Amino acid sequence: MDLLKIIFAVILPPLGVFMEVGIKGAFWLNILLTLLGYIPGIVHAVWIIARK
Repeated sequence: MDLLKIIFAVILPPLGVFMEVGIKGAFWLNILLTLLGYIPGIVHAVWIIARK
């Protein structure tokens, strides 16, 4: 399941974070990072998924 989340995190970073933590602070932070730059959103999403 983590591999699927990471694939979603690369395609659409907020979706990967949403699948991991739901609508919490990390989700909103990832939306902000993705809007500021696609790469920071991906890095944050993979970090959130790999942390657990």
